[in-house]
Amino acid sequence: MSGSPSSIEVWHRYNPPPHMAAASTKYAVGDKVVHPQHGAATIQKKVRQEFGGKKQDYFVLDIATEQLTVMVPLDKVEDLIRPVISKTKSRDVLKSLKGEPEEAGANWSRWYKVLNEKMTSGDIFQVAEVVRDLSFAQQTKGISPALKRMLSKARLTLSSELAFSLEIDEEEAVKRLDRALPKVDADEE
Repeated sequence: MSGSPSSIEVWHRYNPPPHMAAASTKYAVGDKVVHPQHGAATIQKKVRQEFGGKKQDYFVLDIATEQLTVMVPLDKVEDLIRPVISKTKSRDVLKSLKGEPEEAGANWSRWYKVLNEKMTSGDIFQVAEVVRDLSFAQQTKGISPALKRMLSKARLTLSSELAFSLEIDEEEAVKRLDRALPKVDADEE
């Protein structure tokens, strides 16, 4: 293959125009990704929309856990979504559920704020901590309706990404999640 440039050399020589460079991304239609506020999603299509007199390219995400589509501007896509975790990381997430749960202590409002920050962090390990801590609290003391909603959302977010990562259905992901959570003995209360 002497004389022909390698694809890497071609890539280095190509300089896209500025309006195209900002729109380049490592993601493509059909990719499975994670949105920090909504969980696992599939990139359904790429569209061009005009907002405020400015045309912009967007990915349309189909959120796995809700009947919801979300539009993500291509020039912000690297900041707003991330790839689904690997199978190895999924196993690590499930193992992390066995860790020592953090309890609320006396300051419930502070604990709620910390849990909420973990939910919106985009870090699946932090979402797993929310599931672990709220599951423990629910079994030992009971939790408020707001915390029950947060636990439900965290379980859904976690199981949807596990399903994508491990290439299993949502039901199997929930079963694995439940098996990984430690059971609280009645005499621990």
